[in-house]
Amino acid sequence: MTLRTNVDKLPIISVGGVVWHPRGGAKARISVDGQAFWVPSVAGVTYNAKIGDNCMGWAADHLEPGVSTRHKDNSHNESYLMLSCVGNEAIVKSGDAKGEKGFVTGKHGGCDHVIIYFPEETLEKLNIDDNIGVKATGQGFALLDYPDIILRNMSPTLLSKMNIKEENGKLKVGVAKMAPAAIMGSGLGSSSSVTGDYDITAFDEGMVKEYGLDQLRFGDIVALVDADNRHGYSYRSGAVSIGVIVHGDSAISGHGPGVCTLMSAKIPVIEPFIDDNANLANYFL
Repeated sequence: MTLRTNVDKLPIISVGGVVWHPRGGAKARISVDGQAFWVPSVAGVTYNAKIGDNCMGWAADHLEPGVSTRHKDNSHNESYLMLSCVGNEAIVKSGDAKGEKGFVTGKHGGCDHVIIYFPEETLEKLNIDDNIGVKATGQGFALLDYPDIILRNMSPTLLSKMNIKEENGKLKVGVAKMAPAAIMGSGLGSSSSVTGDYDITAFDEGMVKEYGLDQLRFGDIVALVDADNRHGYSYRSGAVSIGVIVHGDSAISGHGPGVCTLMSAKIPVIEPFIDDNANLANYFL
């Protein structure tokens, strides 16, 4: 199915960052149950966590799959983060892996990382501070026949691969999982949905079981019901947002797997349906 879009008007712009060193230190994190813990967290090259893998239960906090990147200049990083979109091509520009290609899988707010998939053989060649270029396109992307649906962080390439159907003036979108807006946490209240993500809190065992959240995967396309992500992250009855899981779970109160917004509407013109194939690994690999 071909949706009418403004793709012919989207610029493709070079942006970039470097492979970013992992964050960590002697200070403990405190879990939702008051326990101190020390585990790996964000950034670096993560060799054994990839899109398509379960994102829950790792001995880690907010684990980012694949390669985490950031620009060393904070002002430049703002544009790198905003302009990069899920599905954009990434190219290694320096080091032993120079010339090898991957693609953007998400953005993580707070630490402000652009997360990128590269094949295993490329991961083995990458080093901290290697330069990564992204051919950024997608911000400003629009569905011409659906003005109530706002696209965020969505590359034209990703949209073309998703399981989307038009029916009775609405878009039916295939998603791997659904979650109610009531369990969304860290990131709520942000005024922008173009530079990061917000978190599913998976501490309620009943909710986890009901929605199958223990089976969430890195790269899953998910629906957030009653969530308005058009211009930030908020609760709105009847709204629906579609996003992608960009990082793993967390034991910290208010945190959990991160969702980077792809599309959102404040009225019910998006109808999600379960599609187990709805994962970036199945679309791109």
